[in-house]
Amino acid sequence: MSTIERVGVSLEKDLLGQFDEFIGKQGYTNRSEAIRDLIRDRLSQEQLANPHVEAIAGVFLVYDHHATKLADKLLHLQHTHLLQVISSTHIHLDHHTCLEMIILRGNVGRIEHLANHMASLKGVKLSRIALMTPGGKFG
Repeated sequence: MSTIERVGVSLEKDLLGQFDEFIGKQGYTNRSEAIRDLIRDRLSQEQLANPHVEAIAGVFLVYDHHATKLADKLLHLQHTHLLQVISSTHIHLDHHTCLEMIILRGNVGRIEHLANHMASLKGVKLSRIALMTPGGKFG
């Protein structure tokens, strides 16, 4: 179990006011937890800059369901990367458009390579990747 240490931070009044307004909108009940979350997020982002760091990711693809062999190509990529693909969900948005959500685990470089390969397939209209560290080194 980690111990809590108290620290003091000096901030300009206007900056603190903006911060309080921001964390209020986010639903935080105190500054300490908001600051801890901001620090965790920044440390995670720093780790994700290393292509060898283990991470998890959600890849979101919006694509034309009728694009030639696109669904088959996406399935093939998932089947050939079984050690990285944890789960996928296919959602029909309308008659022509589908959303595929693919959860990946592995090192950042391999995840980004696979996600970029999927995003570059003909028929993919939009793609987003949400990367994060699975936790660990920070509380």
